[in-house]
Amino acid sequence: MERTVHLLRDIVDNAPLPIGVYTGPELKIELANLAMIRTWGKGSEVIGRTYIEVLPELLKQRIFDEALQVYTTGIAFHAKDRKVELVVDGQQQVFYFNYCFMPLLDPEGRIYGVMNTGMDITDLHMAKEKVQSSEEQLRMAIDASGMGTFEIDLSTQQIATSGNFRTIWNINDTITNEKIIARLHPDDIAVREKAHRDAEQTGVISYQARILNEDNSLRWTNISGKVIRDENGDPVKITGIIEDIGRQKAIEEQLRKEARDTTEELRRSNDDLQHFANLVSHDLREPVRKVKTFISRMRNEMQSEFNDRFEWYIGKIEHSAHRMQNVIEGILAYSTADKKKQPVERIDLNRVLEGIKTDLELVIQEKNAVFISSKLPEIEGARILIQQLFYNLVHNALKFSKAEVPPSVIISSSIIEDQQGNWAEISIEDNGIGLDNAYSERIFTAFERLHSKDQYEGSGLGLSLCRKIAERHGGTIKARGEKDAGSVFTVLLPLTQQSRTL
Repeated sequence: MERTVHLLRDIVDNAPLPIGVYTGPELKIELANLAMIRTWGKGSEVIGRTYIEVLPELLKQRIFDEALQVYTTGIAFHAKDRKVELVVDGQQQVFYFNYCFMPLLDPEGRIYGVMNTGMDITDLHMAKEKVQSSEEQLRMAIDASGMGTFEIDLSTQQIATSGNFRTIWNINDTITNEKIIARLHPDDIAVREKAHRDAEQTGVISYQARILNEDNSLRWTNISGKVIRDENGDPVKITGIIEDIGRQKAIEEQLRKEARDTTEELRRSNDDLQHFANLVSHDLREPVRKVKTFISRMRNEMQSEFNDRFEWYIGKIEHSAHRMQNVIEGILAYSTADKKKQPVERIDLNRVLEGIKTDLELVIQEKNAVFISSKLPEIEGARILIQQLFYNLVHNALKFSKAEVPPSVIISSSIIEDQQGNWAEISIEDNGIGLDNAYSERIFTAFERLHSKDQYEGSGLGLSLCRKIAERHGGTIKARGEKDAGSVFTVLLPLTQQSRTL
């Protein structure tokens, strides 16, 4: 018997759950295992003291009354997820317990004490509160967003919903797949079925569909969900959300309309520009050519009869006609630079430069210009455009030279590699009148001139055309310089083109 009692006491003392025994109406502590002593946090000297003496903070929480009522009535008391405030190690702390008070009876059936057991579920309670809080926040967010949620039990086909699901579908009674399909626009039923078939492989549902309202108006929706599988990999339910995207669709349609209107406006503008180019080409070039021709004939036939004043007038007319022709040619080149698709081919820039020097041979000889050029790379591009680009740059270097100083043009190149590919960087440096760096971007603006048209001829379109050609090839062009100390134009072009036409 003594061995049995000792065994039972060992079991109680080492039990992981708090256990205590209180006797008499004063509930004197007869037994408290180590788990109970640690829970109270009052030290180990508790045996022989009364329950309320050790835990006076329980008096206001009516826990002492619960234990005393069990002693008085013999009816057990159970509490679940009960908040209990204990003073542990001198500090008041909040706990949550599942606990009970059980009556203890002697052999004659009389109550002589109360057994108290408990389980600290504070961590479980706090985790549960966090989950509930998160769920409530999620519910509020869904309600505020206007979305609806759904969960389909694949075994029963029952659909649980929340948020604005019913409002979006305009279904007030029991929701079934049949009712949902009946609300869909006929053209979108196949879209839904395909999305569900795809989800069998991907586990994800995503599609857009139109809901038919009772007045036959349409409501655009976006449905997304996920297939949930059990431990065997079998699908057990589908959970997801639905949102009304009518406003988003309206904005998209408005943007598409604006894009169509803009495209049409650009087409009309381009047609007008092309018409203007044709006008320049056919209606203006010929009269200017005739003016120059007849001026030349007048000079040849009446040269002996011209006095100095008349010769000066004729020179002015001839100069103006020549300048008008330059402007016309510049406008025509600029307006048609990006109209016609040009084939992409391999271009040897050395041969391009030699061709330009041949074209400008008279100017080079007249000004005693000096060219210094390193070996240039091969690139891919539209030959006619690349020719125009470097012709304009070389011609500018000769045109904007200093009086009485022979032009010196240095052309150099290097290959640059970066994450976007390989590039040819070509620099054209001159010793001419230079430019103020404050105008290094302005000079690429169409019709922009930094010098008087009487000083330097031109249309004001040459450098604009250069930038347009460089950008059409996916490259860039920059300028820098110093007034009266020359300028440097740097062109950066990709070595290869992605498309076979530009």
